Amino acid sequence: MSDALKHECGIALIRLLKPLEYYKEKYGSAFYGVNKMYLMMEKQHNRGQDGAGFASIKLSTNPGERYISRVRSIAQQPIQDIFSQINKRINEELTQNPEYQNNVALQKKYIPYIGELLLGHVRYGTFGKNSVESVHPFLRQNNWMHRNLIVAGNFNMTNVNELFDNLVEIGQHPKEKADTITVMEKIGHFLDDAVSKIYKDLKKEGYSKIECSPLIAERLKVHKILRRAAKNWDGGYAIAGLLGHGDSFVLRDPAGIRPAYYYKDDEVVVVASERPVIQTVFNVPFEDVIELDPGHAIITKKSGSTEIKKILEPLERKACSFERIYFSRGSDAEIYKERKELGRLLMPKVLQAIANDTKNTVFSYIPNTAETSFYGMIDTVEEHLNHKKTEAILNGKRELSADKVEDILSERPRIEKIAIKDVKLRTFITEDSSRDDLVAHVYDVTYGVIKPTDNLVIIDDSIVRGTTLKKSIIKMLDRLNPKKIIVVSSAPQIRYPDCYGIDMANLESLIAFRAALELLKDSGQYHIVEDIYKKCLTQVDLKDTNVINYVKDIYSNFTDEQISDKISELLSDEEVKAEVKIIFQSVENLHEACPKNLGDWYFTGDYPTPGGNRVVNRAFINFYEGNKQRAY
Repeated sequence: MSDALKHECGIALIRLLKPLEYYKEKYGSAFYGVNKMYLMMEKQHNRGQDGAGFASIKLSTNPGERYISRVRSIAQQPIQDIFSQINKRINEELTQNPEYQNNVALQKKYIPYIGELLLGHVRYGTFGKNSVESVHPFLRQNNWMHRNLIVAGNFNMTNVNELFDNLVEIGQHPKEKADTITVMEKIGHFLDDAVSKIYKDLKKEGYSKIECSPLIAERLKVHKILRRAAKNWDGGYAIAGLLGHGDSFVLRDPAGIRPAYYYKDDEVVVVASERPVIQTVFNVPFEDVIELDPGHAIITKKSGSTEIKKILEPLERKACSFERIYFSRGSDAEIYKERKELGRLLMPKVLQAIANDTKNTVFSYIPNTAETSFYGMIDTVEEHLNHKKTEAILNGKRELSADKVEDILSERPRIEKIAIKDVKLRTFITEDSSRDDLVAHVYDVTYGVIKPTDNLVIIDDSIVRGTTLKKSIIKMLDRLNPKKIIVVSSAPQIRYPDCYGIDMANLESLIAFRAALELLKDSGQYHIVEDIYKKCLTQVDLKDTNVINYVKDIYSNFTDEQISDKISELLSDEEVKAEVKIIFQSVENLHEACPKNLGDWYFTGDYPTPGGNRVVNRAFINFYEGNKQRAY
């Protein structure tokens, strides 16, 4: 993606089902779980670079022994920083206490981070400051083992204010109005309630206080706690949690917006945000890694028993299509196939834009996530050329010479590496007045491969704001002196803000929205903007289920092609000599390519939860009033 866009967060949970001695004997180390967690977090590094966190719980410890460990970091390489801290502490303990080396019982008792239950998180901050206090996992501490709660997730809630008020109404005093805090405290409230009720029942049954503790762990119904806690949640989420005594869970939202996959055998239970992470780290086949159903939770008790429980009634499945286009690693077999299909389905528009002149067209991509879609596009170019060659030979019949046949058969798609990203430069860029000049040099281009008679086709996975295209890429491509520059987006036009985790909160930052505003001005219809503003104001105090997305009216009078042409105009300027054309994927083709991930609200405005309509209207009100605050 040429535009800077925050990624989704990533979660990783490991529950070791055997005693630590088992892993020492079979794999050579009682730190098997810690090592696997490091790999799982690194394999999801693409999902978060603002911060990372790790937490572990030791099972069946004695009173007075530390059983919870946590470490978080916002260093430049947070995963490396976390595990360097962990390794340093482990090595110090082993050096100072040589008797721990081959004694797993002593390692478990005295060395932190080693444990049977581990939770990892990689974070891209979409809200608030990037302080270490904002990094997951979050910890809710209590002297009762069962009431300790550790939470990490990939989520955004659209109704944080409502959830916060609910906590206040039940007598709590949350330390912060943030969705992570409110979610954790909501679960914690019903956890406390459940533990108290079980304790009272056990006392009535004649058990002593000390006898109650293990029985509470057995009787605690995690699915009931989650059902009560999540009742009013509105958002996209995959939330993982650990309870101090050893239960764990991962809960997925009812529309399946945020992804979660799991694997279980007789040694481990593993959950992650991406399937290939589990496949690679645990060397298991595709079909053994299962997608967690929307509205369901995978729950593992301290005993090791694992079950899938329906927590919330599933809604229409609207899994985020951006996961397939961009966020998730392309090594997933399904995602790789889908991204190639996205490129393939774009080719009719591309061929039309170049008037089928493949001989005078160079094809390339903007590194690196668009590469797979590029392969799909080139496959279709080759199919087009094969058809063209077949027709030329059949139509020529006996009049064709050997040289002419060879000339026909020699035509190939012209593929070049045109745009090369300078990663170190991008890292250096700051948000000050010098940014624009620096952005213009984020990409280098390859000289000497483009002729003045050539079309240059560049595929990107998506175009959000268009900032880097306008200030850097198009100007640099124009230095190659092509006749025409065609930028192809494997995603449709992004018209609406996201409120479920992606950092697309402001309407005015979206190039498609700005293009629609310009078309309204050009056509003398700008009064529609004020009309929409007034409609949005009438809905501010309505219940979510009654709110309508009136922002759709901005686009209703224009075709996709008109908006694309206006975007082309906005992303070019007088300095650019070549003709510039922007081509977008259609929503219909997106659904054809990614049939299991139909979440398309950023393209269509069809939000999967009621809170989405409230957020988009608030975003429009903010735009109209010049308010730079987020809409959620």
